[in-house]
Amino acid sequence: MERVDKTNYYLDIAQTVAERGTCLRRNFGAIIVKHDEIISTGYNGAPRGRLNCSDRGSCRREILGVPKGQRYELCCSVHAEANCIISAPRSDMLGADLYLACLDAKTGRLYGAVEPCAMCKRMIINAGIERVIVRTAPNEYRIFLVSDWVDNDDSLGENDGY
Repeated sequence: MERVDKTNYYLDIAQTVAERGTCLRRNFGAIIVKHDEIISTGYNGAPRGRLNCSDRGSCRREILGVPKGQRYELCCSVHAEANCIISAPRSDMLGADLYLACLDAKTGRLYGAVEPCAMCKRMIINAGIERVIVRTAPNEYRIFLVSDWVDNDDSLGENDGY
């Protein structure tokens, strides 16, 4: 039996963490790894003590017909990347990697065409994370260099006249 490579090992863990997500649309799992050590994990869900969409049985954005990737302020969840960052000391995140996996909440299947939203990108930059590795298919992934977001990413709003 062939041993899984380290990147897919960590992506497998992130994908398992995503199974804890409480969104009715897509569930994300994130882990931060530095020097081959898991620093923290996070999945998307309502803030502690608040009712999750899965408990409520409805999604406000779904009811309003909001497309995926838009109007996150209407969502009651904290994103997986944010929960992961909240749970880790900044000193441990400097130069670390964040592994991210997404599952379709209705089918449980891997949903690979994702990347962190603009707000999560800002948090990842401020946390000092170096790379984000996103699972795109079983045993396949895409690597984002956080420095590229700092230098070239228009989704962060720097080039919109403000």
